[in-house]
Amino acid sequence: MKHLLKSCTAALASLSFATQVVAAEPLKELGKGEGAVSIVAWAGYIERGETDKSYDWVTDFEKETGCKVSVKTAATSDEMVALMNEGGFDLVTASGDASLRLVAGKRVQPINTDLIPSFKTVDKRLQNAPWNTVNGVHYGVPYLWGPNVLMYNTDTFKDKAPTSWNIVFDEQNLPDGKSNKGRVQAYDGPIYIADAALYLMAHKPDLGIKDPYELNEDQYKAALDLLRGQRKIVSRYWHDAMIQVDDFKNEGVVASGSWPFQVNLLQADKQKIASTFPEEGVTGWADTTMLHADSEHPNCAYMWMEHSLKAKVQGDAAAWFGAVPSVPAACKGNELLTDAGCNTNGYDHFDKIKFWKTPVAKCASESECVPYHRWVSDYIGVIGGR
Repeated sequence: MKHLLKSCTAALASLSFATQVVAAEPLKELGKGEGAVSIVAWAGYIERGETDKSYDWVTDFEKETGCKVSVKTAATSDEMVALMNEGGFDLVTASGDASLRLVAGKRVQPINTDLIPSFKTVDKRLQNAPWNTVNGVHYGVPYLWGPNVLMYNTDTFKDKAPTSWNIVFDEQNLPDGKSNKGRVQAYDGPIYIADAALYLMAHKPDLGIKDPYELNEDQYKAALDLLRGQRKIVSRYWHDAMIQVDDFKNEGVVASGSWPFQVNLLQADKQKIASTFPEEGVTGWADTTMLHADSEHPNCAYMWMEHSLKAKVQGDAAAWFGAVPSVPAACKGNELLTDAGCNTNGYDHFDKIKFWKTPVAKCASESECVPYHRWVSDYIGVIGGR
């Protein structure tokens, strides 16, 4: 709750979407590295071998460029926007529900893809994606993408994957004979309202929801009502990946929406954990490494963006997080990811994932939609019992 309140002001302040974004001029040529680069990133996105020495794509970069990497971990997109608004960082690995807010708020600058040779190796589905490209101008380089999966305890579910998200939305007895009350979790970011909307697309088709991020008043109310009911069974609204891992290990949590990162960590620790894509579908994220408008280390930042697109880095990062690389060449020949890794992590499910994006009032599927500032304030209300 405190976490969500902390990022609320910044989230609301960044929601003035201009009809036209006037792009600043990108860097013309690459100069000497400034000796440092600071990155706001999701947990597990920038590894230097401290957790597992096999996963390190920072040390060699620092040796090759002389650019010392520092990382500030953020738990939600709203926190990322808040940090970028505060300033003092060079790069951010922004999801689609943050990237356009950063563009509209002029917190990030266009990039010159000619200075990033590996950009041409990026998956064509991502090169000009609407969450990182505005009016033909690129605002960053794709990093990783993937689904928000349903993570569950295999003992609780008798080694049979649950088929529906209803186990985290509706009070019921689970296959082990015990109630799910107090044993499930929900994400504490306002974007989670879209997960409720996605569930309702399947179970209440009469609502007419076409896009879980584009909701009219009636559709939005139905999603909030579902979430208010869910609050009665949720043990924690999670935002810290490591706390969720501990909750599954030690606090009796048996099911929750999650990231493949937590699934991988728990399985590596020999926990009875698996994940699945329920029948209603999944939301997901496609993240872009974006350059702060006032970056103090732009040359090192460009060097990092190029480094981040190397096939080896992409494969290692995707293996560690349980994501899909943005460079298809990373899907083959990577010892950590293995040749089966991309398919396992969802490479062929791209068109089935409802990727995070910021809800706006002027939307495509409805005459008028509930904008994101309402999502922020109302989800705080849901968590607070209102």
